Amino acid sequence: MSNVVETVKEIVEPILESHSFYLFDVEFVKENKSYYLRVYIDKPGGVTIDDCVLVSDELSEKIDALPEDPIPEAYFLEVSSPGAERPLRNDKELKEAVDQYIHVSLFKKLDNQKAYEGTLLKVDEDSIDLQLDDPKKTVINVPRELIAKSRLAIKF
Repeated sequence: MSNVVETVKEIVEPILESHSFYLFDVEFVKENKSYYLRVYIDKPGGVTIDDCVLVSDELSEKIDALPEDPIPEAYFLEVSSPGAERPLRNDKELKEAVDQYIHVSLFKKLDNQKAYEGTLLKVDEDSIDLQLDDPKKTVINVPRELIAKSRLAIKF
């Protein structure tokens, strides 16, 4: 399955570059009895449904034109945005999220809590600073080794 993902990445990258999009992720998974090829794309300001349709059509055309089918199973192709609450999977994505509202889940409690939401103020090698959405606008320093998962969050 990882072969399929790598092949699709190679095919989709030039398509995305030609439209000023970037690749967030590709996954090829079996759910129940069906296979799904999911391509997550993004661009500054976010992608639209029309952007997803455009990439889906061009990707389908490129895959169909290959002399040998890289995906022998029948599958559903889904092209979409990674979502408003997309995961922040690495240092680069975390740094790009500075000044944005995020959710952080921790491996163990920090100040008696295992999760925080707030505006990401700073990211460094050892920790992040979050400004919490409380009356005091408290800033909390979270050691990076405590972070289990982080993602963008929608502030209500």
